[in-house]
This record gives sequence, C-alpha cells and structure tokens, in this order.
Amino acid sequence: MTPSPASFLDSAVISRLLALPLNARQAMTGSVSGRHRSPVRGSSVEFAQYRKYVPGDDTRRLDWRTWGRTDRFYIKEFEADTNLRLALIVDASGSMGYGPDGATRLDYCRKLGGTLGWLAAHQGDAVGLWGVGKDHRQKLPAKRGAVHLKLVLDQLAGLEAKGETTILEAMHQAADQISQRALVVVVSDFFIEPVKLKQALQHLRFRRHDVALFQVLDAVELDFTFDRPARFVDMEGGETLLADPPLIARRYQEVVKKYLTEMDEAVRTTGVDYQRVMMKEPFEDVLARFLLARLQSKGRR
Repeated sequence: MTPSPASFLDSAVISRLLALPLNARQAMTGSVSGRHRSPVRGSSVEFAQYRKYVPGDDTRRLDWRTWGRTDRFYIKEFEADTNLRLALIVDASGSMGYGPDGATRLDYCRKLGGTLGWLAAHQGDAVGLWGVGKDHRQKLPAKRGAVHLKLVLDQLAGLEAKGETTILEAMHQAADQISQRALVVVVSDFFIEPVKLKQALQHLRFRRHDVALFQVLDAVELDFTFDRPARFVDMEGGETLLADPPLIARRYQEVVKKYLTEMDEAVRTTGVDYQRVMMKEPFEDVLARFLLARLQSKGRR
C-alpha cells in the first residue's frame, strides 16, 4: 500500500523545527527576493563592500562621507537576498526497503526529505524531487508554491524500494541539468564505491551547488552481530549467500571500517555537508542538528 504524505509528515516535529530556518552555506541565485545570500550585488540591508564610482551608477548610493575624506567617489554595495532551490535526491533502490514494514530505510528517508521540503516551502523557497530507482526516473524541477509542494510530497510517497541503485547517475544528471545554484540534498544508504561517489560530488560542487548528504544506516549493518548461520539476500540483485557469521565477522568489520574511512575522505575533500544517521535515531533530532549547524555556519562558505 502506497503511503500518504500524512504518514511521514509530523505536525509536532514541523512545529518544533520551524524555529530553525533552512539556510544555504553559500550564495544562491534565485529569481525572487528571499532570505539567502546572493552573489549578485543589490541594495538590501547587509553591507558588502565599496567600489569606485563609474558613470551611469546610481548617485543615490554614493558614500559622501568617504568622498569628504578622500575626495573620491565610491559606491556602497550590498548583498541582495534571494530564494533557495532545494533539490531532493531520494534513493529508491532495493536496499532502501531494509527494515520492518512502516519503518524501512525508505520510510525514514521520506521523513527526512519530506520535512525538509515542507520547511523550505514554508519559508518561500522552491522545492524539487529526484526519485532514484529502477522504476523511478521522473523528476520534478524545483518550484515554489503549495500546489507544487503537494506534487513533490505525493511523488515522494509513491517511491518504492526496487532494483539496483542509480544514485550516481542521478547525481551527475542533477549536476548537468540544474542550471542555477541549489541546495542538493541526497538521501541514501550510499552502498556504492566511495571513489565514484567522490566524482559525483565533485561534479555537483563544480557546478557551484551546496550539497548535503544523509547516509541512513542500521547498526546491525555496521556491527554485524549475527551469531548463528544465516542466509543473506542481496536486496538489489537478488543473490543469496549462506554463511556462518562468526567466521566472517572480523573480515566484514574490517571492510566496513575501510569503507567508512573512504566515505569520510570523500566528503571531507569535496566540502559537502555529511550526516551519518542511524535508523534508531529520531529523525527530528537529525534534522534539528542539521539545521542548527547550518544556522551557525551561515555565510562562512
């Protein structure tokens, strides 16, 4: 049964998070006035810099005090505020179906992505969605308004965890097709090679996008605490493996440690915002931590 947006949007959580705005870590280039910094110089309330006057400049922006001290004409420039484009890329591959019904990894990711989308729309920003999976190649470009937000939430609700991951392909497509700077939020388990993920991140960063990753994992995937023979099923390819966990646990944990180290290196060197999330964590705490960190770092990048 396809969930409805009401199943992953919690009004109590949204009310709690409304006090924490969704900020970009870098200048955005929107088409309407908003709360985010723009690289375009304008005449808002936040002073940016002086520059020399050239014929044709608005004389109302001349700084007469500076002229009095230097006998030269200077123009005051201010940072023009603009709106943000939020592009959600949500993995819908087979491994996202891991977990009990009603509490799968994809269900958790719906809560993260849907709540972020609602918060962005509430503050007047544009929201778009890329559903990534075997049967989900459609995308909704970022737009503003309640009607478009409903389309985003409905499509998010319709995602099903199937097949192999196409998350890397989607990230490269997003880098090529999102023409203006955006906050690109990717929600996935990222069961892919970190070196290939790094290339996709570099592509997005080269296009001047602000990128945030939420890697959603379960503790058993890291700790491998099985203690009796079990049949393991590849949720993306369908292959099965019968194994005695105590015989392979040490090697498994070594591989996981290496993988996580490479993930840390990939996100550190590309300068993206990275959240490693355990499914047992309340999703509202994850989002509060994410929003608070962005509020504190606004304007640094």
